[in-house]
Amino acid sequence: MSCERDFHVSAATTIAAIATAPGRGGVGIVRISGDALLDVAETLSGKRPRPRLATRADFRAADGSVIDSGLLLYFPAPHSFTGEDVVELHGHGGPLVMQLLLARCLELGARIADPGEFTRRAYLNGKLDLAQAEAVIDLIDAATATAARSAVRSLQGDFSREVNALLEQLIELRALVEATLDFPDEEVDFLEAADAFGRLDRMQDRLARVFDRARQGRLLQGGLHVVLAGQPNVGKSSLLNRLAGDDLAIVTPLPGTTRDLVRSTLQVEGIPLHVIDTAGLRETDDPIEKIGIERTWREIDRADVVVLLVDARSGVGEADRAILAQLPAHLARLTVYNKIDLTARPAERHDDEDDAVAISLSAKSGEGIELLRQALLRIAGWQPAEDVFIARERHLRALAQTRQHLQEARLRLPQLELFAEELRLAQLALASITGEFSADDLLGEIFGRFCIGK
Repeated sequence: MSCERDFHVSAATTIAAIATAPGRGGVGIVRISGDALLDVAETLSGKRPRPRLATRADFRAADGSVIDSGLLLYFPAPHSFTGEDVVELHGHGGPLVMQLLLARCLELGARIADPGEFTRRAYLNGKLDLAQAEAVIDLIDAATATAARSAVRSLQGDFSREVNALLEQLIELRALVEATLDFPDEEVDFLEAADAFGRLDRMQDRLARVFDRARQGRLLQGGLHVVLAGQPNVGKSSLLNRLAGDDLAIVTPLPGTTRDLVRSTLQVEGIPLHVIDTAGLRETDDPIEKIGIERTWREIDRADVVVLLVDARSGVGEADRAILAQLPAHLARLTVYNKIDLTARPAERHDDEDDAVAISLSAKSGEGIELLRQALLRIAGWQPAEDVFIARERHLRALAQTRQHLQEARLRLPQLELFAEELRLAQLALASITGEFSADDLLGEIFGRFCIGK
């Protein structure tokens, strides 16, 4: 089911919400969006505001008493965020004051906005495409400066322009192929003369570059989930504390000290690393420790990378190999030889027994920690770049589907009807990124994650 981008929200549905974060603040904002809000603004303030000009005003209750004093802004349709009339009341940021102003807006006929409804209206009224709308919440949720900059690029349309450029090339190729279907005796010769196959190759190359940039943006948006695992007393908690730069986990020489998960989020070159310290993996009769070990294995199942810590003095033993044998086959893993401060072993990156990446370091002294950080980035596939745009898992799936259909198209020749059908499916997959073809349930899922007032 597709969404019509020229849809306009009914004039009867005026929405209002507090647009600033909960709690006390110097300034609070109540936002209203709907149709013909100039009269609402005048009723609230006794003044008829001019478009896009801040007006000093008293905001009044139904009996004429003053609720608050502040600034009134009026953005007439279609030159507003939502594409409708928008009024903003900028008052003092106390929770009670904001609630009183919101209640007054509801008295005047507005209803409470749903989560993300302002941005959803902006999308439905053609002010933003779907990728840009998603970038709004990605910017709000950005955990690093790099992620924030990438979200701004997506919000400004960098990602959408790349997608639309690919769509234009795809549509041109489809038109060329469809035209040849009327001349069945000259199909392949005509396509070769028009460089149709060269166009397909160039499109695939460009799609690969866009996919790489989007994959980097996905890392910025979601980060990398890293689980520290290993036997008791190999230094998992010490390593977490060293990576975090704080004493988050209790460190003692007693086995089984860590019984529950300890989490920390840090960033390396702008990538959020969600690092989780876990209970030592061993056979035990302690019922509480058993629960911690069960939680460790559940966390490993959800991880992107498992860092297996071993004691550098003894190396990988049978117990460590037993842990490795139980790890999910698809899971990336890194072996860390810790406590080199107690050996003559240097800090280095090298290959482990089965040619997997291994790092020798000291969580106590910090020697080799930077090698670990860089190894984690390499496993994630991170390549520093200034033109990365924020992306989501659904964007990567759509790009992967597009790539698959283009590959299938090449394999369908000389059956031109099937070639044309694969191009059509590729266009549908690609267009879903910006929302040209989007199911209503997808929109509900996307905008339902927004905060109210956005």
